[in-house]
Amino acid sequence: MSTMQATTVSCPNCGRTNRVPVAAEGRPKCGHCEQPLPWMVDAGDDDFTEVAERADVPVVVDLWATWCGPCRMVSPALEKVATDLAGRIKLVKVDVDKNPRLSQRFKVHAVPTLLVLDQGETVARRAGAAPAPALRQWVEQSITAREG
Repeated sequence: MSTMQATTVSCPNCGRTNRVPVAAEGRPKCGHCEQPLPWMVDAGDDDFTEVAERADVPVVVDLWATWCGPCRMVSPALEKVATDLAGRIKLVKVDVDKNPRLSQRFKVHAVPTLLVLDQGETVARRAGAAPAPALRQWVEQSITAREG
C-alpha cells in the first residue's frame, strides 16, 4: 500500500479518537471498544484507484465542488449516513475542480453527483442533494440489490 495517509475519527460508540488509514484492507474498528468506525476520506486523480476502487466494502463517492451550495448541504447528511452504516460502507469525497480526470471519467455534469461503487464498478448514481434518510435508503437499496 503506497497511500500511508490517515484521518482521525471519533468512535460513535465510545467517543475515543482513532486513526483510520485512507486506503486499507478490511473495515476499520475502534482500538478501544472494537466497534466499526465510520470511514470517510478524500481522494483524487492520483489515488482514487487505491482508495476507492480497491476497497473491500461498497464505496459512496461524493463528487463535489467548494463553490456548490447543495454540496455543502449534502456533506453532513453523507457523513451521518457513513456513521450510521459504519463497517458497511466507505465515504470517499472528490473535489471535481481539483480532480478533472475523475470528473471527466464519471461524466459529472452537475454537482453533487453521488455514486455507489462495488469492487470498482458503479452500481448506482444520482445527482443533487437529499436529506440523510433519503440518502441512507438509496445507499442501502444500492448495496442490498448488489448483494442479493
